[in-house]
Amino acid sequence: MSLLRPVKAVVFDMDGLLFDTEKLYGRAILTAAQELGVEMSTEVFLTFIGTPWAHNRRRMLNAYGESYPAEELRLAWMAHFKLLLNDGLDLKPGVVELLDLLDERGIPRAIATSSSHGTADHHLAAHGLTGRFFHIVASGDYVNSKPAPDPFLTAAERLGVDPRDCLALEDSLNGVRSASSAGMMTVMVPDLIQPTAEIRGLCAAVATSLLDVPALVRASHTTS
Repeated sequence: MSLLRPVKAVVFDMDGLLFDTEKLYGRAILTAAQELGVEMSTEVFLTFIGTPWAHNRRRMLNAYGESYPAEELRLAWMAHFKLLLNDGLDLKPGVVELLDLLDERGIPRAIATSSSHGTADHHLAAHGLTGRFFHIVASGDYVNSKPAPDPFLTAAERLGVDPRDCLALEDSLNGVRSASSAGMMTVMVPDLIQPTAEIRGLCAAVATSLLDVPALVRASHTTS
């Protein structure tokens, strides 16, 4: 695994990359659907990862019919998700080690997420990470959501770094599409979904965890 250029900034996705939230979202939506007595499958839920609610609502209606109570399910889903968060929000392996390396090398970094600022602030505070990211780009900060490049382009603009010199870290298929279309060096760190042939073609590398990424960052500067 190698990168084409020295890493001058890093843009992180959040859910499923920094925090082990996707499995909680999955458990919560299945519980909510059972509670409401409506259909929902793991396979349909997996199509929601990395996309905003408006798109996921449409997927629900496409899968289960126009009369499906999507808004009612969303409220119950989020209520159960918050209950699961109370039991503990796990940090993904390698987050702290990578942030420490970026601090050591003076490399700026941002988050580009489809979640809200409130959700990002909550998750970061839960692990003492508030202030370790230079910028948080969240829902409402860009016009078009992932897989459009807007979230990552906004992050690069706020960091003041050419997107081509940014390393983007993503766990979702639409996140990889977004980062790649922004022109960033993209590394996928799979969580619940494995990369397809298309996605591998958009990535500079596919890592097993964030623990693999410091070596990539170091090597990008060594070989420049």
